[in-house]
Amino acid sequence: MSLSEQELIRREKLAHLQRIGIDPYPAPLYPVSHYSEDARKQYADSNNESFDVIVAGRIMSINDKGKVFFIKIQDAKGIIQCYVKRDDICPEEDKTLFDEVVKKADLGDIIGVKGYMFTTKTGEISIHSKEVTLLAKSLKPLPVVKRDEEGNVFDEVTDPEFRYRQRYADLIINPHVRETFAKRTKMMNCIREFLNEMGALEVDTPVLQSIPGGAAARPFMTHHNALDIPLYLRIANELYLKRLVVGGFDFVYEFSRNFRNEGMDRTHNPEFTVLEFYVAYKDYIWMMETTEQLLEKVALASNGKTLLKVGENEIEFKAPYKRISIYDAIQEHTGFDVSNLDENGLRDVCRQLNIPVDNSMGKGKLIDELFGEKCEHHYIQPTFIIDYPVEMSPLTKKHRSKEGLVERFELMVNGKEIANAYTELNDPIDQRARFEEQSKLMERGDDEAMFIDYDFLRALEYGMPPTSGIGFGIDRLAMLMTNESSIQDVLFFPQMRPEKMD
Repeated sequence: MSLSEQELIRREKLAHLQRIGIDPYPAPLYPVSHYSEDARKQYADSNNESFDVIVAGRIMSINDKGKVFFIKIQDAKGIIQCYVKRDDICPEEDKTLFDEVVKKADLGDIIGVKGYMFTTKTGEISIHSKEVTLLAKSLKPLPVVKRDEEGNVFDEVTDPEFRYRQRYADLIINPHVRETFAKRTKMMNCIREFLNEMGALEVDTPVLQSIPGGAAARPFMTHHNALDIPLYLRIANELYLKRLVVGGFDFVYEFSRNFRNEGMDRTHNPEFTVLEFYVAYKDYIWMMETTEQLLEKVALASNGKTLLKVGENEIEFKAPYKRISIYDAIQEHTGFDVSNLDENGLRDVCRQLNIPVDNSMGKGKLIDELFGEKCEHHYIQPTFIIDYPVEMSPLTKKHRSKEGLVERFELMVNGKEIANAYTELNDPIDQRARFEEQSKLMERGDDEAMFIDYDFLRALEYGMPPTSGIGFGIDRLAMLMTNESSIQDVLFFPQMRPEKMD
């Protein structure tokens, strides 16, 4: 591995510290008493009455004034300045600690500081340091990001290749990135609280599955050595959660990591997080109302308001949301009424609209392409697209009053699907027939068609109560709540091609 000049210098400093008996990576216990922001707030709230503090953090800037250094360190809650005077740190004749740990410090070094709060002559709340301890020597230089007195940022690191690949460095030098992930966690905690208050039970279901069921998607395949069988990474957890409803749990939910071996773009990552929950004795109308309540709460918890800025749009998450059938949406945006067309008629409409199609696509896939290409992007405000054709929804109960349709909705926000929900199909005979139709599509070359899950059919034969279920794309929801335009910006470690390492 070739090292830069800076990296070589830092390694020389490391070796020197070890030679003179200073451990650059001491035992981990360090008695931190305050985070930077908490110390600053406590000092301001007490009318600048001084008190002792112990803080720890990463050196982000060093201002060398000879026998006095002004060092800014960053911890999990912010940045604070430390006033470090040579004779305070080393009151005796031996000044080794100051000269080696402070004077030769590098940006990125992690130090601990003991001292007391005070205000400098320039009016900055700071720590008057009495003791400085090196806690971890940084061997790799951080990209230099400069900020002026007003907080304006210069030389900001924005290169996605660097930021996504070295997220740890991105989090250090771009503190606002931490806020995005903190907001994501707040969002998920709000959802958990909402569901728990409704009496739901959080559960876990298998990631490795013998059949990749519950969605139309291409799976990742692996092999179990001990059992000598092929397994799939789950594409959805739906069928396992419904097994639990069969077993007597009336309200279950799971935040699941799902995996789909498909394309990547600004709204798709092959590994992603989904929230699914299933409630016995409810239908998709109840689920629409519950979804509105949930998203109102999430917006308020994440941002303190329901009207959010998302890119160039302002999106209102306060209920109620618009509802429109998928056939009406297609007619509104294409001019074609496709509600009574067969597969050949749909294929002809797609060709007229310059939508690529092939012979592997059945009726459901063709309608999905029509809606995705010509309609989806128009729905900026939260909109329920409802009442899908039966061919698009092999796990959904047939509509109680509309022939050929099922009781399903997808929630569109900012031109993308955020949630997908059904009144669940609980007729095992009908479910078997739907699976068999999917099997025929698979034989035609549709690699996203569903497998027949015979164990799930057996579970349904024991009897599943009337049930409604929904799946939320948590990553896409996080994009909305944090006003990020790329899914990679709400994933700590998005998928990337392997990096060539020296």
